[in-house]
Order: sequence, then structure tokens, then C-alpha cells
Amino acid sequence: MRDQSGQVRGREGSASASATATELAAALRATVRGEVEFDAAGRALVTMDASNYRRVPVGVVAPRDADDVAAALAVCRAHGTPVVPRGGGTSIAGQATGTGVVLDFTRHMDQVLAIDPEARTAVVQPGVVCDTLRDAAAPHGLTFGPDPSTHSRCTIGGMIGNNACGSHSVAWGTTADNTLALDVLTYRGDAARLDRGGQGVPLPLRSAVESLVADRLALLRTGYPELPRRISGYALDELLPEKGRDWARAFTGSEGTLGVLTAATVRLVPSPAARALAVLGYPDESAAAEAASGLLGLGPLTVEGMAADLVDEHALSVLPAGGAWLFVETGGADRAEATAAAEAVCRAAGSSLTGRTVVADPAGQRVLWRVREDASGTATRLPDGGEAWPGWEDCAVPPARLGPYLREFRGLLRDHGLRGAPYGHFGDGCIHIRIDFDLLTTEGVARFREFSVELADLVTEHGGSLSGEHGDGLARAELLPRMYGPELVDTFGEFKDLWDPDGALNPGVLARPEPLDANLRFTGLPVRPGPLAFSYPDDGGDFSAAVRRCVGVARCRVTAPGADVMCPSFRATRDETHSTRGRARLLHEMLLGEVVTDGWRSTEVRDALDLCLSCKGCRSDCPVGVDMATYKAEFLHHHYAGRLRPASHYALGRLPRWLDLVSSLRLAPLANAAVRIGPLATLAKRLAGIAQERAIPPLPTTSFTRGWRPEPAATGRPVLLFPDTFTNHLAPSAGHAAATVLSAAGLRPTVPRRAVCCGLTYVSTGQLDQARAVMRRTLSRLAPALAGELPVTVLEPPCAAALRTDLPELLPDDPRAARLASLVRTFAETLERYAPDWEPPRLDRPVVGQTHCHQHAVLGDAPDRRLRERAGLRGDLSAGCCGLAGNFGFEKGHYDVSVACAEDHLLPALRSAPADATVLADGYSCRTQLTHLAPDHHPLHLAEALAAALRDRTR
Repeated sequence: MRDQSGQVRGREGSASASATATELAAALRATVRGEVEFDAAGRALVTMDASNYRRVPVGVVAPRDADDVAAALAVCRAHGTPVVPRGGGTSIAGQATGTGVVLDFTRHMDQVLAIDPEARTAVVQPGVVCDTLRDAAAPHGLTFGPDPSTHSRCTIGGMIGNNACGSHSVAWGTTADNTLALDVLTYRGDAARLDRGGQGVPLPLRSAVESLVADRLALLRTGYPELPRRISGYALDELLPEKGRDWARAFTGSEGTLGVLTAATVRLVPSPAARALAVLGYPDESAAAEAASGLLGLGPLTVEGMAADLVDEHALSVLPAGGAWLFVETGGADRAEATAAAEAVCRAAGSSLTGRTVVADPAGQRVLWRVREDASGTATRLPDGGEAWPGWEDCAVPPARLGPYLREFRGLLRDHGLRGAPYGHFGDGCIHIRIDFDLLTTEGVARFREFSVELADLVTEHGGSLSGEHGDGLARAELLPRMYGPELVDTFGEFKDLWDPDGALNPGVLARPEPLDANLRFTGLPVRPGPLAFSYPDDGGDFSAAVRRCVGVARCRVTAPGADVMCPSFRATRDETHSTRGRARLLHEMLLGEVVTDGWRSTEVRDALDLCLSCKGCRSDCPVGVDMATYKAEFLHHHYAGRLRPASHYALGRLPRWLDLVSSLRLAPLANAAVRIGPLATLAKRLAGIAQERAIPPLPTTSFTRGWRPEPAATGRPVLLFPDTFTNHLAPSAGHAAATVLSAAGLRPTVPRRAVCCGLTYVSTGQLDQARAVMRRTLSRLAPALAGELPVTVLEPPCAAALRTDLPELLPDDPRAARLASLVRTFAETLERYAPDWEPPRLDRPVVGQTHCHQHAVLGDAPDRRLRERAGLRGDLSAGCCGLAGNFGFEKGHYDVSVACAEDHLLPALRSAPADATVLADGYSCRTQLTHLAPDHHPLHLAEALAAALRDRTR
């Protein structure tokens, strides 16, 4: 089906859309070996990338190889359906969205096929992640030069589509500079090998393009600005005879509009044996920008810049004094040579320098680089909480004009009443900035358009490019005539038509683009859908705003080992549905109601959230602080309102109630005996929705509160030892140990006489009305402690996190909730703050184990690390998630993912630990996971390890 311009048009808008989609899906499934997904969830996951735009596809295909790509193209061609290639979906101009069929290359076509160290080349499939290629090249002393800030999850195919660059482009150039040959398929099924000379291009296409170039020689020689980051439009000038007719370079940056990439041969570059990082402080970003170009002559690897408005308090503590910074990396044959080069950079840094630091330690460099790389997400929230968006994310000007350009750019922002925080590749004159456009109202969108037109003119006046890295996409292609003029833009259209006469590859992008204010992803999004259970204080009480936090930069899709917890289920399954971004996309579509149509009753959202461990890792690891655990609890609260819940919600979600009952009736021996009888245990687990693979933990015969006795003669500062459900009923030894240690430190622990609960299990299963009731009861029972402002020591990290965050967010109008949250301390925090001079007993041995996810995400573990160090416990605990995560790992259907999560970090660390290592895990669920999966080890709470050492010391 074609529109009046002759382009293929998707049929999803016709009356027979459903039948057409069904026919197309059936035809694809009959010929393609990879997954074919036309369901609401599969489509919802790819409606957006990391841009302001949203387009709804009819289906998604994950090809297994080039033959699958050819088969999918043939079917789509027969049905007149557009095709959009997609990599990691981190594009910020909208070109990774589209109608028709999306080809997802990340699932199967993600391999490094060959590396030739002598030729310094690699052959890769389009879905291979940039860092995967770099890791494969590293043993040979080589790397792939281009490295955008999303290098840990963006794909080489996407980088070729956008001509991505990254921080090292001052040394190693753009992706086009490092692309040698490409294997592509046109929409009509013609295979082409693109390289210098183009002998592998089908003769009809090669002849037609060469004729077009010959007819426009003068235009192509004079119509492009000279600057290192000219990415906008088609690189037709690369086909000039004096440039060797480089078809691969001409194709790079074409954003999936000319052909579909199936393999690429890329250049590798020698990686310096050692690197150093000079961080230079300046008064503001204009001063930093003016200094940047003067450093290029020293041959740095990077010259990156960012302003203070992108930096939080923690980051400021590791940066030198200044209002803006340049990150200048240098290389050398060894650390001394790299450091000397960095010191030379400092000496040449200019008179406006306000501070400087040189870091040669790789770990220290990673800390600083993360500050810079997280800017792409951090920039979406202004210091006052206002939302900021891409759209003018990466325009570039000649480096020497960057300072004046930035001053005029700031003036243009002021003229329009807009704000933003610049950062980016100052050495290449390329600026990233997210601006607080109002994209929710008609007036705001009109201002967005007006500003975009004026900024395009400003960039052009400075001899710049509308895109300096990420492509034009839907955001800027409409404005290309202002940069190139109508004649050259018309030539772009002719070039596109020679490749794709059906107009079926990524229509609306680059050639004959859609308006820049069409397809905005916020159109139709409801404001303040309510009533809500949580207060969302950082999002103005607006669930839509909370969901909008996810801008698609996809940090949650990183699978390489690291210090992050986020996102354990994606790391286990590699399925976008189970990433933080995937779940946020489904929630977004649920709010819009076009693709996901059942609102809070949506089974698509429910199923995507099913494997969310509620670990809260995204709350800290996501650059914009998405809190999927809270969103999941909110969703489950509404989804099951007035309906029967899963059995596990009653059994595990209401665990505190059942354990209180067992304790009060003294039924622990009977319960323990029952679960040792195989058939009874099987039946109990089936009725409770518990995985059969799990052993039901034995119950202590005496709870902590029932067995605890205060020391009559105890003196010292009183602290309230909070008897959370897990400590009280499942691990009383941790409670007794903590009381022993606190007393030894000169503190006087007290314990509430009546049962208290943080409500955690109710929150994690979305039983929020009951959670609030439990929390109110706890507040009432802790009234004396609140009145006396006693420190409240919570041994179980997720319970401490729930009291600090969930409690005030579920009871925002109860001042007692905020008061209790302010008094909550972890075990280590209590000792550090209230017994700072106490010397813990020395254990002097290695340590292995798990930092609880909620401690990582909400509480922080710095006091714990310091306490372990003072006790002579050497080493770090595992990052990541243990995989049990409270009720998650016990629930039916979750066992395999739970084990896979443990295998990601924890179990390998345990296997490689010294035989005499102390195994620590403050979280009861972490200790239980270790007990189930590594039964030869005996994990302890830190309090238990210290208490045992105290006993040994007194013997």
C-alpha cells in the first residue's frame, strides 16, 4: 500500500489492520527461524528509543542470520510493509522507532565473527555490543575506537546507522572513520558488499549512484561544512572520485534508510598500554570550551566537557574545584609516560583553570568516567527536579568556535525561557544538552518547534552540523534544508530513491522526513492518573512523571560484570521484557492505552513485572533513578484490587502474620516436623505457590523477642533494636548477636514489647492497604521511641530500606512516618555514629558474601565496609543480587531465574574465595540463598561474626 508520494505505507490504520497483521505474522513465522512477535507486549517494547519520539510497529522479528533477514524482507516486501532495523534502542533522535516490522538484531546476530590482529580488523554482526567487540580485541592490544557513552549496551550496527563517535573521537575518529566494509541487503533483496570502489555493489545501483554523483560534483565538493563531527544527512561526498568512492563510509550514518546491515568489517586501533586522566576545572562551560581546542595539539585521547549542573554531591567530592570540567585522557607505553602526558595537559590548560587532578589508577579513572557517562541520563532531571529532554542533543560546531557558540546558545535558551545543562565532546565541538521543553502541552510543543528552527540557524551560522554524533532521525531531518540548502537535500532524496525506490526502509527519516513535532511520545499520556498508593515525592505525585523518568539510555541492559545491581532479571534472561527499560516502556504504553489497552488490569505489564525481583537496584544504578520496585508494588495494588491474588501473595506476602501466629501458638516444632514429611511439604508448597525446588526454612522454637532479656545493669545510650519479622521469627541468632555487640560497644539496646513490622512483604506483593495498616500499627507501638528520638537499629537491610523510603512514601501525611524514617540506622551505622571510639574484635581473615540489594540501592554500605576493615575482614562483598530477593526466589516459576542471578556474581565469588573466608550476608534472603545453593558454607550476619569474635576474645 502506497501513499501519494509513492512510499510504502503501513496498513495498520486500515479497517482490515488486524487481519493484515495476522497474515503478515503467519507468513513471517513460516519463513523466518527467529522470533516473530506481533503481540501487544512485543510491540510495546520497541515503540520508543532514547528520544522524544514514539512510533508503533505492527510487529517485531529477531532474525537469526542474514538468511533470516532476507526472508523477512521478502515477506514484508510482498505485503508492502515498511522495515526498521534496530540495535540497542539507545538512539536519541527517534530513528530506532518505526512503523511496519522492526528487525531486532540484539537477540541472535550479536557475535564477533573474526578478529585479525595483524590486519587490525574485526568482522562483526550488527547486534554485537560495542564493549563485546572491545573485550574481544583487548587480548591483542587493540580496541574499537568509537565509544559513545552507551558503549556497554549500544550495538555496532546502531553505531554504523548513526555514525556514532564517543569520547575518543579526537584520537580515533567517528564510526565512519573505522568502517572498512559492510554487507547489506536492500529492501528489494539485493545483496551488496560496500567498500572502497564499490565493486561489490550491484551494477544497476552502482551505475545510477555514480551518475548522480557525477551530475552533482560541484555541489558535493562545496556543500558540506568542514568539521570533525559532521554527521547530518547522507555522506554522499564520500563517493567523490578523489575520496576513492568509499561506499561503506557513504552508507554509515544512513539510519537504516538505505539497506539492512548484516555484517561489518571494522578497523581496530592499538590501545595504549597505560592511560591517565587529567580532570581540569573551569569557572563555566564556555571557559572550558574555549580551552578545549588548545589542547588538541598535545594528542590527547579524549577532550570531554561537562558543567556543574549535571553533577551530584557525591560526584562533586571526586572532582576538582570548578563550575565545569574537561576530562582529558592521555596514553603512554607505561603509567609514567601516560601521567607525564596528562601533566603536560595540565600545564597547557589555560589561565582560567580553577582546579586540576591527574588520576593514573584505573579504578579511580572509572569512578571519574562514570560521572561523565551518566550525564546522558542525569541530564534528564534538572537540579530542581524539572524534566529535560533530548532533541538538540548533539549538534556540533568547529572546535575553535565552541566557546562563542555556547554563549549564544545560552542566550537563545534564555530568550525562550528554557534551561539545560551542556556536556559532551568539547574537543570535537560537539555539545550534548537536554532542555526542559514542555512536550505535554500544545503551547510547549509549539515553543519546541520554534526554538528548534532558531537553533538550527544558529548552528549553521557557526559552520556547524545539526547532528554531531547521533544522527538526524525524527528530531532534526526536517531542518536539513537550513543547513545544506534545498538542492543538496533534494539530492539526498534522489540517493535514497536509488537504494530504496519503495520508500520502505525506515520511512520518515532523513529523506522526506516527518515533522520534528510529530510522533512525540508524550502525546496522549495522562497527567496524574490516580488515585495512587505511593506519594511519588520526587515526581510531584504523578505516576506518569515517574514512568517518564525512563528515557531509554538502557543502563539496565548492561550484562558485563560490574558494581551494579540493576537489572538482575535482564542479566539472567537477556530479554528486554525483563529489563527496567522494558518494564517502563510497558507501563508507558499502559498509560497511553493504545497498544496495551487494559490499564491496571494489563496482563502484559503483569507478566513483565513478574520477574522483577524488587531489588531496587534501578533506584541507585539507573542514571535517572527509576524505581521499578515501587512501580511494581503500585501496579500490583491496582491490578489485584477486588480480585483473587496468586497464592504466594497470601502465603509469603502475609508472612509476618503467619509467623506471629505460629510463634504465639508455639507451633514451630509441629511446623518443622510437617515440612520434613515429603508429601506434606510438597502439598504445602503447592498450596502456598512456593517453588518445589525450595526447602522451607526451619523455624526457631523461640523468637528473638520471646528469648531476649535486657541486661539489668546495662548503661549507656539507649538504642532501639527493631525486631523485624525475619530477625524475630527466622534468624533470632542475628538479633541476640547484635544485642551483644551493641552492649559491648557501650550502648544499651532495647526491644519493643509488642510485634512491629516494616510492611516489606506486603509492599513487595502490592498489598498496599494492608502495608499501610501494618505501618500505622508499628508507628503507634514505637511512640515512646519516636518521642525520645531513639536511634532505631534495623538488622535486616530491606526492612531498614522500607522504613526509610516506603514508609514515608505510603504515609506522606503522617509526620510520624518521616520521623521514624529519619531515625532508622543500620547495624554498622549505629556503631559508627553512636560508638565511634569502640574497637571491634579482630577477625583478621578474608571475607566473601553479599551486600543486600536494598542496602546498595537505598542505605549505602560505606559504614559496613569501614566496620569490616576495622575488624580485619579483608576484601569486598559481591555486587549484584543474590537472586532470592525476599519472596521472589521462593515463588513458583522463579527458581531458575533466581539461581541464574546467584550465578552472576555471588556463587562464582564464593567458589573462588579462600577456604578460611568468613561468609557474610546481612540479608536473611541472601543467607537463605547461600544455604540452599552452597550448603557447605555457613553465612553470617556481620553482627554474628563480631559477636563470635567477642566470645573468643573473652575466653
